[in-house]
Amino acid sequence: MSDTTTVRIDRSTHEELRRLANERHITVAEAVARGVRLLRQEQMGQQLAAPLTDGERDWLDADLG
Repeated sequence: MSDTTTVRIDRSTHEELRRLANERHITVAEAVARGVRLLRQEQMGQQLAAPLTDGERDWLDADLG
């Protein structure tokens, strides 16, 4: 058996999570894992969309010489 823990969420969130999981034919745990992955991807996208720092710009403009 895999190592698990309990996460406390309000009932309405749990009902929505269960509904989403059922629609996708996955478990609630899989739905939570997908949600976590999507949040990580969103965070990466925000970081990639941020303006470059001076150091990053200098590195990209460096002569490969």
